Amino acid sequence: MNATAALWLTVVAIGVYHGLNPAMGWPIAVANGMAERRDGAVFATLLPLGGGHFAAMALVLVPFAWLSWYLEWSRAIRLVAGALVFAYGVFKLAQPRHPRALARIRPTQLAWWSFLMATAHGAALMLVPFMLGLCVAPPAAMTRELGHATLMNELAQASIATAAAVAAVHTLAMMLAGLAMAWAVYRYLGLQFLRRAWFNLDRVWGASLVIAGAAGVGMAL
Repeated sequence: MNATAALWLTVVAIGVYHGLNPAMGWPIAVANGMAERRDGAVFATLLPLGGGHFAAMALVLVPFAWLSWYLEWSRAIRLVAGALVFAYGVFKLAQPRHPRALARIRPTQLAWWSFLMATAHGAALMLVPFMLGLCVAPPAAMTRELGHATLMNELAQASIATAAAVAAVHTLAMMLAGLAMAWAVYRYLGLQFLRRAWFNLDRVWGASLVIAGAAGVGMAL
């Protein structure tokens, strides 16, 4: 497996991890299905949750991708991004509590809740080191052939497109994993499963951010 395929596989794996994390909203899909007593309510809830999550990913990834095409700064940007993710992971390990404002959002504002929840958890930051690894600098021969200005324009567009693709692929993986978990609990496992096997991933989430940040710094060195 080459480096690019490994990076994309990591993006998908992080999406699955986010989808399985109860903090990203699949219990809300279960609750919605049980409240309305119909299967379609479970599926309907995942769409706004996914939309909010995608917006949170894109809001962070696109600016980093836009900066990455400054070739002379690319290594420094990757080092700073990795250090930022690492530091945020340490913060989440020390302060795992959710902001109280998230509990005050109405059930009709699921997309907004999902956006804020993903942002508060630093979900997009976890993807930054791997997304930057996909924004590969071109060889010097290409720079001479196309000209600096033309290359900069094409590279900027490619980097932003890569950021959007990473956000989309990640969100799709998150939605599918979350839907699978919600459907299993709603259709087969029931609320007793949540009472017996409820798991809190806040500490694991913080550790994941630390690992992602360290990986980002390592890839930039």
